Amino acid sequence: MARRHRPLSSPDLYRRRAGTLAAVHDLVIRGGVVVDGTGGAPRPADVAVDGDTIVAVGPDVGTARRTLEADGRLVTPGFVDVHTHLDAQLGWDALGTSSCWHGVTSVVLGNCGMTFAPVRPGEEAFLARVMESVEDIPASSILEGLPWSWETYGDYLRWLVSEPKGLNTGGFVGHGAVRHHVMGDRSLDPEAAPTDDELAAMVALVDEAMAAGALGFSTSRTRRHVAPDGRNVPGTWADEGELVALAEVLGRHGRGVFGCAPRFDGDGPGRERARSEVALMAAMSRASGRPFTFNLTNTFADPELWRQTLGFVAEANAAGAQLRPQTTSRGIGVIFSLDHATPFDHRPGWEVLAGRTGAERVALMADPTVRTRLVEGGDGPGGLDGWREFFVLTPERGARYDCDPADSLAAHAERAGTSAVEAYVELCLATGGAVVLNWPVLNQDFAVIAEMLQEPLVMMGLADAGAHVGQILDASQPTFFLSYWVLERGLVPIEEGVRRLTSEPAAFMGLAERGVVAEGRKADLNVVDPDGLFLPLPRYVHDFPGGAGRFVQRAEGYAWTVVNGEVLMADGEHTGALPGQLLRST
Repeated sequence: MARRHRPLSSPDLYRRRAGTLAAVHDLVIRGGVVVDGTGGAPRPADVAVDGDTIVAVGPDVGTARRTLEADGRLVTPGFVDVHTHLDAQLGWDALGTSSCWHGVTSVVLGNCGMTFAPVRPGEEAFLARVMESVEDIPASSILEGLPWSWETYGDYLRWLVSEPKGLNTGGFVGHGAVRHHVMGDRSLDPEAAPTDDELAAMVALVDEAMAAGALGFSTSRTRRHVAPDGRNVPGTWADEGELVALAEVLGRHGRGVFGCAPRFDGDGPGRERARSEVALMAAMSRASGRPFTFNLTNTFADPELWRQTLGFVAEANAAGAQLRPQTTSRGIGVIFSLDHATPFDHRPGWEVLAGRTGAERVALMADPTVRTRLVEGGDGPGGLDGWREFFVLTPERGARYDCDPADSLAAHAERAGTSAVEAYVELCLATGGAVVLNWPVLNQDFAVIAEMLQEPLVMMGLADAGAHVGQILDASQPTFFLSYWVLERGLVPIEEGVRRLTSEPAAFMGLAERGVVAEGRKADLNVVDPDGLFLPLPRYVHDFPGGAGRFVQRAEGYAWTVVNGEVLMADGEHTGALPGQLLRST
Protein backbone atom coordinates (compact mmCIF):
# COMPACT_ATOMS: atom_id res chain seq x y z
CA MET A 1 0.00 0.00 0.00
CA ALA A 2 1.33 3.40 -0.98
CA ARG A 3 2.65 5.51 1.85
CA ARG A 4 0.52 8.55 2.60
CA HIS A 5 2.24 11.88 3.08
CA ARG A 6 0.91 14.86 5.02
CA PRO A 7 0.13 17.58 2.44
CA LEU A 8 1.99 20.86 2.78
CA SER A 9 -0.17 23.72 4.02
CA SER A 10 1.04 25.97 1.21
CA PRO A 11 3.06 25.17 -1.90
CA ASP A 12 5.30 28.12 -1.09
CA LEU A 13 5.84 27.40 2.60
CA TYR A 14 8.32 24.56 2.28
CA ARG A 15 10.72 23.14 -0.24
CA ARG A 16 12.55 19.83 -0.34
CA ARG A 17 16.28 19.97 0.19
CA ALA A 18 18.50 16.87 0.61
CA GLY A 19 15.52 14.78 1.61
CA THR A 20 14.33 17.17 4.36
CA LEU A 21 11.76 19.90 4.64
CA ALA A 22 13.31 23.37 5.11
CA ALA A 23 11.24 26.46 5.89
CA VAL A 24 11.01 29.14 3.23
CA HIS A 25 10.13 32.28 5.16
CA ASP A 26 8.67 35.52 3.93
CA LEU A 27 11.67 37.49 5.22
CA VAL A 28 15.05 36.70 6.76
CA ILE A 29 17.46 39.26 8.19
CA ARG A 30 20.79 37.47 7.95
CA GLY A 31 24.18 38.11 9.48
CA GLY A 32 23.18 40.70 12.04
CA VAL A 33 23.95 41.27 15.70
CA VAL A 34 20.65 40.99 17.53
CA VAL A 35 20.03 43.42 20.38
CA ASP A 36 16.73 41.92 21.37
CA GLY A 37 15.26 44.70 23.53
CA THR A 38 15.27 42.76 26.80
CA GLY A 39 18.61 44.12 27.98
CA GLY A 40 20.32 40.85 27.10
CA ALA A 41 23.78 40.93 25.56
CA PRO A 42 24.04 41.43 21.78
CA ARG A 43 24.50 38.16 19.89
CA PRO A 44 25.03 37.13 16.27
CA ALA A 45 21.77 35.68 14.95
CA ASP A 46 19.47 35.61 11.97
CA VAL A 47 15.82 36.61 12.27
CA ALA A 48 13.07 34.87 10.29
CA VAL A 49 9.63 36.37 9.71
CA ASP A 50 6.42 34.87 8.37
CA GLY A 51 3.54 37.26 7.83
CA ASP A 52 3.69 39.87 10.61
CA THR A 53 5.37 37.61 13.17
CA ILE A 54 8.94 36.65 14.09
CA VAL A 55 9.17 32.85 13.83
CA ALA A 56 12.84 32.14 14.48
CA VAL A 57 15.91 33.86 15.96
CA GLY A 58 19.24 32.08 15.75
CA PRO A 59 21.51 30.29 13.30
CA ASP A 60 20.22 28.40 10.26
CA VAL A 61 16.71 29.84 10.31
CA GLY A 62 16.12 28.79 6.73
CA THR A 63 15.70 30.58 3.44
CA ALA A 64 13.31 33.31 2.44
CA ARG A 65 11.59 34.99 -0.43
CA ARG A 66 13.39 38.16 0.61
CA THR A 67 16.68 38.36 2.49
CA LEU A 68 18.18 41.45 4.07
CA GLU A 69 21.94 41.11 4.53
CA ALA A 70 22.70 42.86 7.80
CA ASP A 71 26.48 42.34 7.47
CA GLY A 72 27.19 42.71 11.18
CA ARG A 73 24.86 45.66 11.77
CA LEU A 74 22.57 45.78 14.78
CA VAL A 75 19.13 44.20 14.53
CA THR A 76 16.80 45.74 17.12
CA PRO A 77 13.09 45.88 17.82
CA GLY A 78 11.28 48.84 16.33
CA PHE A 79 11.26 51.83 18.65
CA VAL A 80 8.11 52.72 20.60
CA ASP A 81 7.29 56.41 21.06
CA VAL A 82 4.79 56.87 23.89
CA HIS A 83 4.38 60.64 23.57
CA THR A 84 3.32 61.98 20.18
CA HIS A 85 0.73 64.38 18.77
CA LEU A 86 0.41 62.81 15.33
CA ASP A 87 -3.39 62.63 15.71
CA ALA A 88 -4.01 65.08 12.86
CA GLN A 89 -0.95 64.47 10.70
CA LEU A 90 -1.78 60.81 10.14
CA GLY A 91 -4.83 62.05 8.25
CA TRP A 92 -2.61 63.25 5.40
CA ASP A 93 0.83 61.72 6.12
CA ALA A 94 0.58 57.94 6.27
CA LEU A 95 4.24 57.62 7.32
CA GLY A 96 4.09 59.89 10.36
CA THR A 97 7.24 61.73 9.32
CA SER A 98 9.70 62.51 10.90
CA SER A 99 9.20 59.52 13.25
CA CYS A 100 9.54 56.90 10.52
CA TRP A 101 13.05 58.13 9.69
CA HIS A 102 14.27 57.40 13.23
CA GLY A 103 13.44 53.73 13.66
CA VAL A 104 10.07 54.36 15.28
CA THR A 105 7.51 51.69 14.41
CA SER A 106 4.81 52.31 17.05
CA VAL A 107 3.40 55.65 18.22
CA VAL A 108 0.94 56.66 20.94
CA LEU A 109 -1.38 59.56 20.09
CA GLY A 110 -3.63 61.70 22.29
CA ASN A 111 -1.14 62.89 24.88
CA CYS A 112 -1.66 65.88 27.21
CA GLY A 113 -5.44 65.49 27.12
CA MET A 114 -5.50 66.69 23.49
CA THR A 115 -7.60 64.57 21.11
CA PHE A 116 -10.05 65.11 18.26
CA ALA A 117 -12.66 62.77 19.72
CA PRO A 118 -15.20 62.69 21.14
CA VAL A 119 -16.56 65.71 19.28
CA ARG A 120 -20.07 67.01 18.71
CA PRO A 121 -20.97 67.91 15.13
CA GLY A 122 -20.16 71.57 14.61
CA GLU A 123 -17.51 71.68 17.38
CA GLU A 124 -14.62 70.43 15.24
CA ALA A 125 -13.13 73.89 14.86
CA PHE A 126 -12.91 74.29 18.64
CA LEU A 127 -10.73 71.18 19.00
CA ALA A 128 -8.60 72.21 16.02
CA ARG A 129 -8.02 75.71 17.40
CA VAL A 130 -7.16 74.39 20.86
CA MET A 131 -4.69 71.93 19.33
CA GLU A 132 -3.11 74.80 17.41
CA SER A 133 -2.92 76.95 20.54
CA VAL A 134 -1.34 74.21 22.67
CA GLU A 135 0.67 72.14 20.19
CA ASP A 136 1.41 74.60 17.35
CA ILE A 137 -0.28 72.48 14.65
CA PRO A 138 -2.06 74.78 12.18
CA ALA A 139 -5.83 74.61 12.73
CA SER A 140 -6.42 75.27 9.03
CA SER A 141 -4.42 72.15 8.14
CA ILE A 142 -6.25 70.11 10.76
CA LEU A 143 -9.67 71.15 9.50
CA GLU A 144 -8.72 70.62 5.86
CA GLY A 145 -6.75 67.41 6.35
CA LEU A 146 -9.14 65.39 8.52
CA PRO A 147 -12.54 64.05 7.39
CA TRP A 148 -14.19 64.62 10.79
CA SER A 149 -16.42 61.62 10.12
CA TRP A 150 -16.71 60.61 13.78
CA GLU A 151 -18.27 61.68 17.05
CA THR A 152 -17.16 59.10 19.62
CA TYR A 153 -13.59 58.01 20.25
CA GLY A 154 -14.53 54.56 18.99
CA ASP A 155 -15.66 56.14 15.72
CA TYR A 156 -12.29 57.90 15.52
CA LEU A 157 -10.42 54.61 16.01
CA ARG A 158 -12.51 52.96 13.31
CA TRP A 159 -11.52 55.75 10.93
CA LEU A 160 -7.88 55.38 11.99
CA VAL A 161 -7.97 51.64 11.25
CA SER A 162 -9.50 52.30 7.83
CA GLU A 163 -6.62 54.57 6.81
CA PRO A 164 -3.50 52.75 5.49
CA LYS A 165 -0.48 53.86 7.47
CA GLY A 166 3.17 53.03 7.88
CA LEU A 167 3.38 52.98 11.67
CA ASN A 168 1.46 51.11 14.34
CA THR A 169 -0.79 53.60 16.10
CA GLY A 170 -2.87 53.71 19.23
CA GLY A 171 -3.95 56.47 21.51
CA PHE A 172 -5.26 57.93 24.72
CA VAL A 173 -8.72 59.43 24.88
CA GLY A 174 -8.26 63.05 25.93
CA HIS A 175 -9.83 64.72 28.94
CA GLY A 176 -10.15 68.00 27.05
CA ALA A 177 -12.38 66.56 24.33
CA VAL A 178 -14.40 64.49 26.80
CA ARG A 179 -15.07 67.45 29.10
CA HIS A 180 -15.92 69.81 26.25
CA HIS A 181 -18.26 67.26 24.66
CA VAL A 182 -20.28 67.12 27.88
CA MET A 183 -19.93 70.59 29.41
CA GLY A 184 -19.45 72.80 26.36
CA ASP A 185 -17.94 76.22 27.01
CA ARG A 186 -18.27 75.74 30.80
CA SER A 187 -15.56 73.08 30.53
CA LEU A 188 -12.93 75.83 30.33
CA ASP A 189 -14.07 77.83 33.37
CA PRO A 190 -11.73 77.41 36.36
CA GLU A 191 -14.59 77.22 38.86
CA ALA A 192 -16.89 74.97 36.83
CA ALA A 193 -17.44 71.48 38.22
CA PRO A 194 -19.56 68.90 36.40
CA THR A 195 -22.98 68.04 37.73
CA ASP A 196 -23.61 64.43 38.68
CA ASP A 197 -25.24 63.84 35.31
CA GLU A 198 -22.36 65.50 33.47
CA LEU A 199 -19.79 63.44 35.34
CA ALA A 200 -21.74 60.29 34.52
CA ALA A 201 -21.74 61.31 30.85
CA MET A 202 -17.96 61.82 30.92
CA VAL A 203 -17.48 58.44 32.55
CA ALA A 204 -19.61 56.88 29.81
CA LEU A 205 -17.50 58.50 27.08
CA VAL A 206 -14.27 57.22 28.59
CA ASP A 207 -15.85 53.79 29.00
CA GLU A 208 -16.87 53.79 25.33
CA ALA A 209 -13.32 54.78 24.32
CA MET A 210 -11.72 52.02 26.39
CA ALA A 211 -14.16 49.41 25.08
CA ALA A 212 -13.32 50.50 21.53
CA GLY A 213 -9.58 50.09 22.07
CA ALA A 214 -8.13 53.28 23.57
CA LEU A 215 -4.78 52.71 25.27
CA GLY A 216 -5.78 54.87 28.20
CA PHE A 217 -6.77 58.35 29.32
CA SER A 218 -4.74 61.56 29.29
CA THR A 219 -5.20 64.98 30.82
CA SER A 220 -3.49 68.36 31.02
CA ARG A 221 -3.08 70.32 34.24
CA THR A 222 -0.24 72.67 33.33
CA ARG A 223 -1.07 76.37 33.20
CA ARG A 224 0.99 76.63 29.99
CA HIS A 225 -1.75 74.97 27.95
CA VAL A 226 -4.26 77.65 27.02
CA ALA A 227 -7.10 77.92 24.52
CA PRO A 228 -7.15 80.76 21.98
CA ASP A 229 -9.26 82.92 24.31
CA GLY A 230 -6.62 82.72 27.04
CA ARG A 231 -8.43 80.30 29.33
CA ASN A 232 -6.75 77.04 30.24
CA VAL A 233 -7.80 74.00 28.24
CA PRO A 234 -10.69 71.83 29.50
CA GLY A 235 -9.62 69.60 32.36
CA THR A 236 -6.88 71.86 33.74
CA TRP A 237 -8.85 72.72 36.86
CA ALA A 238 -10.74 69.44 37.34
CA ASP A 239 -10.86 68.35 40.98
CA GLU A 240 -9.77 65.04 42.44
CA GLY A 241 -13.31 63.66 42.51
CA GLU A 242 -13.74 64.10 38.76
CA LEU A 243 -10.31 62.69 37.96
CA VAL A 244 -10.67 59.66 40.20
CA ALA A 245 -14.12 58.89 38.76
CA LEU A 246 -12.64 58.89 35.26
CA ALA A 247 -9.64 56.88 36.42
CA GLU A 248 -11.85 54.16 37.84
CA VAL A 249 -13.10 53.42 34.31
CA LEU A 250 -9.70 52.01 33.43
CA GLY A 251 -9.76 49.94 36.58
CA ARG A 252 -13.04 48.35 35.55
CA HIS A 253 -11.57 47.49 32.16
CA GLY A 254 -8.47 46.08 33.81
CA ARG A 255 -6.11 47.65 31.29
CA GLY A 256 -4.85 51.00 30.03
CA VAL A 257 -2.57 53.71 31.38
CA PHE A 258 -2.80 57.38 32.28
CA GLY A 259 -0.81 60.26 30.85
CA CYS A 260 -0.56 63.80 32.19
CA ALA A 261 1.04 67.17 31.61
CA PRO A 262 1.25 68.09 35.32
CA ARG A 263 0.94 71.48 37.01
CA PHE A 264 4.49 71.84 38.26
CA ASP A 265 4.68 75.34 36.75
CA GLY A 266 3.86 78.45 38.70
CA ASP A 267 5.41 81.24 40.72
CA GLY A 268 8.34 80.45 42.99
CA PRO A 269 9.81 77.05 43.89
CA GLY A 270 7.65 74.17 42.72
CA ARG A 271 8.28 71.67 45.52
CA GLU A 272 4.82 71.89 47.06
CA ARG A 273 3.11 71.96 43.67
CA ALA A 274 5.01 68.79 42.77
CA ARG A 275 4.01 67.15 46.04
CA SER A 276 0.36 67.99 45.39
CA GLU A 277 0.42 66.87 41.76
CA VAL A 278 2.12 63.57 42.56
CA ALA A 279 -0.43 62.94 45.31
CA LEU A 280 -3.28 63.52 42.83
CA MET A 281 -1.76 61.23 40.20
CA ALA A 282 -1.11 58.61 42.85
CA ALA A 283 -4.76 58.76 43.92
CA MET A 284 -5.83 58.10 40.33
CA SER A 285 -3.37 55.24 39.97
CA ARG A 286 -4.39 53.58 43.25
CA ALA A 287 -8.12 54.00 42.54
CA SER A 288 -7.75 52.25 39.20
CA GLY A 289 -4.81 49.94 39.83
CA ARG A 290 -3.32 51.22 36.57
CA PRO A 291 0.07 52.79 35.67
CA PHE A 292 0.46 56.54 35.29
CA THR A 293 3.09 58.48 33.35
CA PHE A 294 3.74 62.21 33.35
CA ASN A 295 6.15 64.77 31.90
CA LEU A 296 9.30 65.58 33.88
CA THR A 297 12.10 67.95 32.89
CA ASN A 298 14.78 69.99 34.60
CA THR A 299 15.07 73.76 34.44
CA PHE A 300 17.70 76.26 35.51
CA ALA A 301 14.93 78.23 37.23
CA ASP A 302 14.14 75.38 39.67
CA PRO A 303 17.10 72.99 39.41
CA GLU A 304 16.15 70.58 42.20
CA LEU A 305 12.48 70.17 41.31
CA TRP A 306 13.02 67.03 39.20
CA ARG A 307 14.87 65.31 42.05
CA GLN A 308 12.27 66.35 44.61
CA THR A 309 9.54 65.02 42.31
CA LEU A 310 11.25 61.64 42.04
CA GLY A 311 11.34 61.49 45.82
CA PHE A 312 7.58 62.05 45.97
CA VAL A 313 7.08 59.41 43.27
CA ALA A 314 9.10 56.84 45.19
CA GLU A 315 6.99 57.48 48.30
CA ALA A 316 3.75 57.21 46.32
CA ASN A 317 4.81 53.97 44.65
CA ALA A 318 5.78 52.49 48.01
CA ALA A 319 2.18 53.20 49.07
CA GLY A 320 0.65 51.35 46.11
CA ALA A 321 0.72 53.77 43.16
CA GLN A 322 2.35 52.97 39.81
CA LEU A 323 3.91 56.24 38.67
CA ARG A 324 6.54 56.52 35.90
CA PRO A 325 7.82 59.99 34.94
CA GLN A 326 9.03 60.38 31.36
CA THR A 327 11.71 62.72 30.05
CA THR A 328 13.70 63.48 26.92
CA SER A 329 17.30 62.69 26.07
CA ARG A 330 18.08 66.30 25.18
CA GLY A 331 16.93 69.85 25.75
CA ILE A 332 13.46 70.91 24.67
CA GLY A 333 13.70 74.21 22.90
CA VAL A 334 12.98 76.48 20.00
CA ILE A 335 14.90 76.09 16.75
CA PHE A 336 15.49 78.92 14.29
CA SER A 337 16.13 78.59 10.57
CA LEU A 338 16.48 81.18 7.86
CA ASP A 339 13.79 79.29 5.93
CA HIS A 340 11.27 80.05 8.68
CA ALA A 341 12.17 82.48 11.45
CA THR A 342 15.26 83.93 13.10
CA PRO A 343 15.66 85.37 16.60
CA PHE A 344 16.55 88.73 14.99
CA ASP A 345 13.36 89.14 12.96
CA HIS A 346 12.07 91.98 15.17
CA ARG A 347 15.34 93.86 15.22
CA PRO A 348 15.59 97.12 13.21
CA GLY A 349 16.39 96.54 9.54
CA TRP A 350 15.41 92.89 9.46
CA GLU A 351 12.00 93.66 7.99
CA VAL A 352 13.75 93.62 4.60
CA LEU A 353 13.79 89.79 4.83
CA ALA A 354 10.09 89.44 5.66
CA GLY A 355 8.09 87.30 3.26
CA ARG A 356 11.20 86.02 1.47
CA THR A 357 12.30 82.44 0.92
CA GLY A 358 15.47 81.18 2.53
CA ALA A 359 17.38 81.43 -0.75
CA GLU A 360 16.15 84.97 -1.28
CA ARG A 361 17.23 85.92 2.22
CA VAL A 362 20.74 84.55 1.65
CA ALA A 363 21.00 86.53 -1.58
CA LEU A 364 19.94 89.70 0.22
CA MET A 365 22.43 89.09 3.02
CA ALA A 366 25.19 88.91 0.42
CA ASP A 367 24.38 92.48 -0.67
CA PRO A 368 26.77 94.74 1.28
CA THR A 369 24.14 97.43 1.78
CA VAL A 370 21.57 94.99 3.17
CA ARG A 371 24.22 93.23 5.25
CA THR A 372 25.20 96.52 6.90
CA ARG A 373 21.56 97.30 7.60
CA LEU A 374 21.03 93.91 9.25
CA VAL A 375 24.17 94.16 11.38
CA GLU A 376 23.30 97.66 12.51
CA GLY A 377 20.07 96.22 13.95
CA GLY A 378 22.23 95.09 16.85
CA ASP A 379 22.19 92.16 19.25
CA GLY A 380 19.29 93.43 21.31
CA PRO A 381 18.87 93.36 25.11
CA GLY A 382 21.78 91.82 26.98
CA GLY A 383 24.24 92.37 24.17
CA LEU A 384 26.52 89.43 23.45
CA ASP A 385 25.70 87.69 26.73
CA GLY A 386 22.09 87.39 25.63
CA TRP A 387 23.20 84.83 23.03
CA ARG A 388 25.03 82.34 25.25
CA GLU A 389 21.98 80.07 25.37
CA PHE A 390 21.56 79.98 21.58
CA PHE A 391 23.62 77.16 20.08
CA VAL A 392 24.85 76.95 16.50
CA LEU A 393 24.14 73.79 14.48
CA THR A 394 25.98 73.52 11.15
CA PRO A 395 25.52 71.04 8.29
CA GLU A 396 28.97 69.47 8.54
CA ARG A 397 28.65 68.72 12.26
CA GLY A 398 24.98 67.87 12.10
CA ALA A 399 22.41 68.38 14.81
CA ARG A 400 24.52 68.27 17.96
CA TYR A 401 22.21 69.23 20.80
CA ASP A 402 24.70 68.94 23.66
CA CYS A 403 24.75 72.69 24.43
CA ASP A 404 28.53 73.00 24.42
CA PRO A 405 29.32 76.63 25.45
CA ALA A 406 31.88 76.73 22.62
CA ASP A 407 29.00 76.25 20.16
CA SER A 408 26.95 79.20 21.44
CA LEU A 409 26.32 82.10 19.08
CA ALA A 410 28.10 84.34 21.59
CA ALA A 411 31.20 82.12 21.42
CA HIS A 412 31.18 82.23 17.62
CA ALA A 413 30.97 86.02 17.79
CA GLU A 414 33.80 86.27 20.32
CA ARG A 415 36.09 84.10 18.21
CA ALA A 416 35.34 86.27 15.15
CA GLY A 417 35.55 89.54 17.10
CA THR A 418 32.08 90.56 15.97
CA SER A 419 28.58 91.05 17.35
CA ALA A 420 26.18 88.11 17.61
CA VAL A 421 24.02 89.42 14.78
CA GLU A 422 27.03 89.78 12.50
CA ALA A 423 28.23 86.29 13.42
CA TYR A 424 24.79 84.93 12.52
CA VAL A 425 24.77 86.68 9.15
CA GLU A 426 28.21 85.28 8.37
CA LEU A 427 27.11 81.77 9.37
CA CYS A 428 24.08 82.06 7.09
CA LEU A 429 26.28 83.12 4.19
CA ALA A 430 28.87 80.40 4.86
CA THR A 431 26.25 77.62 4.96
CA GLY A 432 23.96 78.86 2.21
CA GLY A 433 21.32 79.60 4.84
CA ALA A 434 21.37 76.06 6.29
CA VAL A 435 22.61 77.01 9.78
CA VAL A 436 20.15 76.35 12.61
CA LEU A 437 20.07 77.94 16.06
CA ASN A 438 18.91 75.84 19.00
CA TRP A 439 17.55 77.61 22.10
CA PRO A 440 16.75 75.04 24.81
CA VAL A 441 14.23 76.16 27.43
CA LEU A 442 13.69 72.86 29.28
CA ASN A 443 16.19 70.08 30.07
CA GLN A 444 18.99 72.57 29.43
CA ASP A 445 21.49 70.88 31.79
CA PHE A 446 23.02 67.80 30.14
CA ALA A 447 24.61 66.66 33.40
CA VAL A 448 21.11 66.44 34.88
CA ILE A 449 19.76 64.73 31.77
CA ALA A 450 22.42 62.06 32.26
CA GLU A 451 21.27 61.55 35.85
CA MET A 452 17.63 61.38 34.85
CA LEU A 453 18.28 58.86 32.08
CA GLN A 454 19.91 56.55 34.59
CA GLU A 455 17.08 56.76 37.12
CA PRO A 456 15.14 53.45 37.11
CA LEU A 457 11.85 55.33 37.67
CA VAL A 458 12.27 57.52 34.58
CA MET A 459 11.27 56.31 31.13
CA MET A 460 11.98 57.75 27.69
CA GLY A 461 9.27 59.96 26.26
CA LEU A 462 8.29 63.55 25.51
CA ALA A 463 9.51 63.45 21.90
CA ASP A 464 6.30 65.30 20.97
CA ALA A 465 6.37 64.06 17.37
CA GLY A 466 3.86 65.95 15.27
CA ALA A 467 3.63 68.90 17.66
CA HIS A 468 5.16 72.39 17.75
CA VAL A 469 5.81 72.09 14.05
CA GLY A 470 7.24 75.59 13.62
CA GLN A 471 9.19 75.73 16.86
CA ILE A 472 10.45 72.38 18.19
CA LEU A 473 11.54 69.13 16.55
CA ASP A 474 12.27 66.32 18.99
CA ALA A 475 10.94 63.36 16.97
CA SER A 476 14.57 62.44 16.30
CA GLN A 477 15.05 61.54 19.97
CA PRO A 478 15.81 57.81 19.39
CA THR A 479 18.63 58.64 16.98
CA PHE A 480 20.11 61.26 19.29
CA PHE A 481 19.83 59.00 22.33
CA LEU A 482 21.62 56.13 20.59
CA SER A 483 24.25 58.17 18.76
CA TYR A 484 25.10 60.57 21.58
CA TRP A 485 24.31 59.02 24.96
CA VAL A 486 24.87 55.36 24.14
CA LEU A 487 27.55 55.24 21.43
CA GLU A 488 29.47 58.50 21.97
CA ARG A 489 29.16 59.03 25.72
CA GLY A 490 28.73 55.40 26.81
CA LEU A 491 26.12 56.40 29.39
CA VAL A 492 24.55 52.94 29.18
CA PRO A 493 25.49 49.82 27.18
CA ILE A 494 23.84 49.36 23.79
CA GLU A 495 21.60 46.59 25.09
CA GLU A 496 20.25 48.86 27.83
CA GLY A 497 19.86 51.78 25.44
CA VAL A 498 17.80 49.66 23.07
CA ARG A 499 15.71 48.32 25.95
CA ARG A 500 14.85 51.87 26.96
CA LEU A 501 13.50 52.54 23.45
CA THR A 502 11.67 49.26 22.94
CA SER A 503 10.53 46.72 25.52
CA GLU A 504 10.31 49.22 28.39
CA PRO A 505 7.81 51.61 26.76
CA ALA A 506 5.99 48.71 25.07
CA ALA A 507 5.52 46.87 28.35
CA PHE A 508 4.41 50.05 30.12
CA MET A 509 1.73 50.66 27.50
CA GLY A 510 0.57 47.04 27.64
CA LEU A 511 1.79 46.23 24.11
CA ALA A 512 2.77 42.67 24.88
CA GLU A 513 3.40 41.69 21.26
CA ARG A 514 5.98 44.38 20.57
CA GLY A 515 9.33 45.67 21.74
CA VAL A 516 11.32 42.38 21.73
CA VAL A 517 13.05 40.35 19.02
CA ALA A 518 11.78 36.88 19.90
CA GLU A 519 9.71 34.11 18.40
CA GLY A 520 6.01 34.89 18.48
CA ARG A 521 6.45 38.67 18.70
CA LYS A 522 5.34 41.11 16.03
CA ALA A 523 8.01 41.69 13.41
CA ASP A 524 8.78 45.36 14.06
CA LEU A 525 12.53 45.59 13.44
CA ASN A 526 15.40 47.94 12.68
CA VAL A 527 18.73 47.17 11.03
CA VAL A 528 21.08 49.90 12.26
CA ASP A 529 24.68 50.79 11.42
CA PRO A 530 25.97 52.11 14.76
CA ASP A 531 28.98 53.74 13.11
CA GLY A 532 26.78 55.46 10.56
CA LEU A 533 24.19 57.04 12.84
CA PHE A 534 24.05 60.75 12.12
CA LEU A 535 21.51 63.53 12.56
CA PRO A 536 21.35 66.06 9.71
CA LEU A 537 19.99 69.50 10.51
CA PRO A 538 16.24 70.08 10.67
CA ARG A 539 14.75 71.65 7.54
CA TYR A 540 11.63 73.77 7.14
CA VAL A 541 9.24 72.54 4.45
CA HIS A 542 5.72 73.40 3.30
CA ASP A 543 3.95 70.05 2.99
CA PHE A 544 0.93 70.36 5.29
CA PRO A 545 -2.59 70.87 3.92
CA GLY A 546 -3.01 74.38 2.60
CA GLY A 547 0.75 74.75 2.18
CA ALA A 548 1.43 75.26 5.89
CA GLY A 549 5.02 74.76 6.97
CA ARG A 550 6.83 72.63 9.52
CA PHE A 551 10.28 71.41 10.51
CA VAL A 552 11.36 67.90 9.47
CA GLN A 553 14.52 65.96 10.27
CA ARG A 554 15.91 62.85 8.65
CA ALA A 555 18.54 60.42 9.90
CA GLU A 556 21.43 58.39 8.56
CA GLY A 557 22.38 54.90 9.69
CA TYR A 558 19.07 53.04 9.40
CA ALA A 559 19.47 50.39 6.68
CA TRP A 560 15.93 49.04 7.03
CA THR A 561 12.90 49.54 9.23
CA VAL A 562 10.41 46.68 9.20
CA VAL A 563 6.81 47.03 10.42
CA ASN A 564 4.68 43.92 10.88
CA GLY A 565 6.98 41.92 8.64
CA GLU A 566 7.07 44.39 5.74
CA VAL A 567 9.98 46.65 4.91
CA LEU A 568 8.69 50.19 5.44
CA MET A 569 11.93 52.15 5.03
CA ALA A 570 15.13 51.28 3.17
CA ASP A 571 18.08 53.64 3.67
CA GLY A 572 15.66 56.36 4.72
CA GLU A 573 13.32 56.01 1.77
CA HIS A 574 9.77 54.71 1.84
CA THR A 575 9.31 51.40 0.03
CA GLY A 576 5.62 51.98 -0.67
CA ALA A 577 4.42 49.53 1.99
CA LEU A 578 1.86 50.70 4.55
CA PRO A 579 1.72 47.82 7.05
CA GLY A 580 0.83 49.70 10.25
CA GLN A 581 -1.76 48.23 12.61
CA LEU A 582 -3.92 49.57 15.43
CA LEU A 583 -2.21 49.13 18.78
CA ARG A 584 -4.28 47.36 21.40
CA SER A 585 -3.19 46.89 24.99
CA THR A 586 -3.51 43.94 27.31
